Amino acid sequence: MSAMTWTVAPEPYDSPVAAALWRAYYTEVSDRWYLLHERRRTDPDELEREIAAHSGSELAPPTGQLLVARHEGEPAGCAGVRLLDATTAELTRVFVREELRGRGAAPLLVHAAEDAARALGARHIVLDTRSDLIEARTLYARLGYQEGEPHNDDTYADHWYRKNLTVPAAPPPGGAAPGPSRRVRR
Repeated sequence: MSAMTWTVAPEPYDSPVAAALWRAYYTEVSDRWYLLHERRRTDPDELEREIAAHSGSELAPPTGQLLVARHEGEPAGCAGVRLLDATTAELTRVFVREELRGRGAAPLLVHAAEDAARALGARHIVLDTRSDLIEARTLYARLGYQEGEPHNDDTYADHWYRKNLTVPAAPPPGGAAPGPSRRVRR
């Protein structure tokens, strides 16, 4: 088995890479919701409206950051953070392409997002997710997130998590390079 190289680095929220990953993310989570609740996929027009309405501009510096994971140099996933207030960041848009899941990218992205949140001055990080996104809930619990009270009124959120960022994070499996970009061989 050959080693796989993952890197995580900041990416402009409005880049073509970010747009492609956002489209893949939104398509998957939207389709999962509609298939579960209405036994259909997302209407293409609705998909386009939602993508246009949620550009990701809140993930732009100086109060946010979008991170992109690359596998062997190819865009494979993303995670974003944005400040909600001076000490609290929100983790959002955590996504890894289906064919690359289970290979260490999600924890690497979350740890990089936590580092980005710390760099923005956050002492805590929060997130929300849905009941049907079991893989996400399992990941967050494994990474030390504690389920708690709602921090927003998002229509689709069923679970809210929080993590203290003042405790140093354990490095992701395989170690990590210092600095704003992480590289891991697996």
